[in-house]
Amino acid sequence: MTAFCVLWVPLFYLFRRSFTQSHSSGVWALILGSITAIIQFFLGYLVSPGGFGFSRIAFGFIDIVSLPVIVPLLIYFFILFFKGFHGNTDFAGFALLWMIPVGALRAISWSSTSDPILLIMAPLLWTALAVGIPFFINMIFDNFRWYTAAFCAVGILILPVFACFTYWAFFSQHELLGFVLLIITHIPLGLSLFFDIRRV
Repeated sequence: MTAFCVLWVPLFYLFRRSFTQSHSSGVWALILGSITAIIQFFLGYLVSPGGFGFSRIAFGFIDIVSLPVIVPLLIYFFILFFKGFHGNTDFAGFALLWMIPVGALRAISWSSTSDPILLIMAPLLWTALAVGIPFFINMIFDNFRWYTAAFCAVGILILPVFACFTYWAFFSQHELLGFVLLIITHIPLGLSLFFDIRRV
């Protein structure tokens, strides 16, 4: 399970890279991802999880699943904002590269627990968010209409919440709910891969 946590994101990145052209400022993604991973490794978690209530949900959102992927997406947005949105952009590629060192150091931290929720479920949810949120962002850029933008904005806001509650559901041993949320969370990723492969 530790090997899965280390290898899943880089292998998924290489798989996606095989049929997409990345313009994701890859060096900066790896550098900044490494810096944030090292800082969090030594500082520890931002939220102290309690039992199964709100603190556990906040812990899942901030420390485990959602915020670690949202941060590189925001950083990439600001990089593009100051450079100008010229040429092809690759939010997903930037976020996936950022998460490679994060996943490696998280695997070291979590290896002693042998917890499949952390070592397997978390990397799956990282890739779902790293590709799923940019799927909605690209829909706004590619075909801007007010109704498209509204739908995609809802998707961008809801997807990290679904991912967080997926973690909470499995932690709380609500496996059926967890699997349903896991499938829903991965739908944008599946659609993104489908359309990317069709363009090849």
